[in-house]
Amino acid sequence: MAQGNKVIITCAVTGSIHTPSMSPGLPVTAREIAEAAIGAADAGAAIVHLHARNPVDGRPDQTPEAFEPFLREIKKRSKVVVNLTTGGSPFMGVAERVAPAAVWKPEIASLNMGSMNFGLFPMLKRFKEFRFEWEPQMLENSRDLVFRNSFKDIAYALNTLNETGARYEFECYDTSHLYNLHYFFQEGLVKAPLFIQTVFGLLGGIGPHPDDVQHMKRTADRLFGDNYRWSVLGAGRSQMPIAAMGAAMGGNVRVGLEDSLWIGAGKLAESNAQQVTQVRKILEGLGLQVATPDEARDILQLKGADKVAF
Repeated sequence: MAQGNKVIITCAVTGSIHTPSMSPGLPVTAREIAEAAIGAADAGAAIVHLHARNPVDGRPDQTPEAFEPFLREIKKRSKVVVNLTTGGSPFMGVAERVAPAAVWKPEIASLNMGSMNFGLFPMLKRFKEFRFEWEPQMLENSRDLVFRNSFKDIAYALNTLNETGARYEFECYDTSHLYNLHYFFQEGLVKAPLFIQTVFGLLGGIGPHPDDVQHMKRTADRLFGDNYRWSVLGAGRSQMPIAAMGAAMGGNVRVGLEDSLWIGAGKLAESNAQQVTQVRKILEGLGLQVATPDEARDILQLKGADKVAF
């Protein structure tokens, strides 16, 4: 799945799942997000997957205006590929979630490929003290949360963003999501090479067992053959084991504080760059080489940084 021995590292630098009280390393302000993205790129990430946050209390902010300061700073200082979320927060509707990518026309936009239960509430067992009232409320409310990504929602995102020339990080949390993507591929709404991000270990999606990883890859191989590029991410403690498994099986990898706050057992990561450095050591230990941003553009057939709107 990787091009030769070249492996694409994606770094998801902040996300919307973890909250500011959980880690001092979680980027919140536009300046922090920009520095985190550039640091990850310097450490070896070819792609940065980006969310925005309210700079005061850290809650997810999916207004296009919230993205502008760090998008311009990143482009000015780095050649890294910018990937904008359309997942936003699972509590948001699809129009709100798609808006930043529609305005800024990135090379890649993430796209969730199916509805699912999205259980964040187990984190209440680990984290007891919060600075902001919204943090524990958001986690508790996920007990009754269905992250909606209907066929209509997915078609809306594709019809909105295809005209921008963006490609997609197709986030697949379970086998059915691969079949959903296959439907849109057959309909001609998405084109090869598909960049498929299989997600393991989030409550509500497929688990992080090696059999789960193999099952997702076998299914994708059967459905898409040579028409896709595979990547993996593991949530929480599964981050590095899943990366190692996926890379050993020919895949690309994603790390970052969106997916895990940790660098080791009971040890918070100080930065996104620290996680990128760690996964790069794993890849190089397997005899693999890390793709540069321009090599990632070639592998994924991206439109190029000169064709974005920031």
